[in-house]
Amino acid sequence: MRLRNVLAATAVAAGVLSAAVPAAAHPGAQSRHPGQHQPSWRMVHTGGGQFRGLAAVNSRVAWVAGVGGVVLRTTDGGRDWQTVSPPNAADLEFRDIEATDAYHAVALSIGPGEASRILVTDDGGAHWTTAFRNTDPNAFYDCTAFYDRWHGLAMSDPVDGRFRILSTADGGHHWRVLPAAGMPPAQSGEAGFAASGTCLVTIGRAAFLASGGGAVSRVYRSDDLGRHWRYAGTSVPSSASAGIFSLAFHDPRHGVAVGGDFANPDAAPNGAAVTADGGRSWTGVDGPGQYRSGAAFVDRRTVLAVGPTGSDVSTDGGRSWTRFDDGSFDAVQCAHGSCWASGVGGRIAVLDR
Repeated sequence: MRLRNVLAATAVAAGVLSAAVPAAAHPGAQSRHPGQHQPSWRMVHTGGGQFRGLAAVNSRVAWVAGVGGVVLRTTDGGRDWQTVSPPNAADLEFRDIEATDAYHAVALSIGPGEASRILVTDDGGAHWTTAFRNTDPNAFYDCTAFYDRWHGLAMSDPVDGRFRILSTADGGHHWRVLPAAGMPPAQSGEAGFAASGTCLVTIGRAAFLASGGGAVSRVYRSDDLGRHWRYAGTSVPSSASAGIFSLAFHDPRHGVAVGGDFANPDAAPNGAAVTADGGRSWTGVDGPGQYRSGAAFVDRRTVLAVGPTGSDVSTDGGRSWTRFDDGSFDAVQCAHGSCWASGVGGRIAVLDR
């Protein structure tokens, strides 16, 4: 979403880092039951900066990207982190990074006009190539997602009344704008939220795009590599600062949408929705009860959600939630049974279950 809004979201996240309160005090979060096992975050990095871009590859390999053009990589489960930032990138704000292994990664920086760029590395960050530089002042790119090592998409807020989609078929080295005719018209004010790199996700051959800002928060679906899209409205409240911030799918049919209002992170009634039919319809749930910017499936029924006021877990596919941590995170991803989270204050953590 436009820079004034995403910068406001950053300020909110930074301001609430130390404002943790007991889980039982959070509306919408279930109390911990005595003897009930809860997951926990094990911190593996802290320091300055904010990492909204997160790519979990496996239990040993992960990448993060954030403000000031900073990119970090670990290949030993988070014990050591290498700074592998692109040169001359200090003015860029990375909000998404996608990686297939310890060597290949694609990073997205956000902002109006040429601030929106896509960079790619094939040697673990030793060298980076600028693969795409936005030259349209009306475009603002929010998220990227890959189907596999080669095929991926990137999305921009609406240009000329429709979301704009980029496509790559060579691992992010070259991108092309897809025809706008396959995208339904956007609502007035509708946009994506560049909060955790998960306003655009893929599962199998399906891609899903989440929105807010308009009269109704929507989830769009494409089954042909981004050429054509259809949408369904959801009950997640939508406004200039509210809507769906993150999508997570276990398979092409079962998914979760989480969000809220980043201008009011302490209260998000009806801030989540679930689907069991591939996004054709969405059922609203109360959700974690507060603004959440990231979500990820751990397994078929277990889902995590994170935000500036805490982390929550659902063991029924997103229908009910329990708070298990009060620290601030912006993004969460799981891969091959391992889950990572990242956010403000240079915080990076691994889930212990």
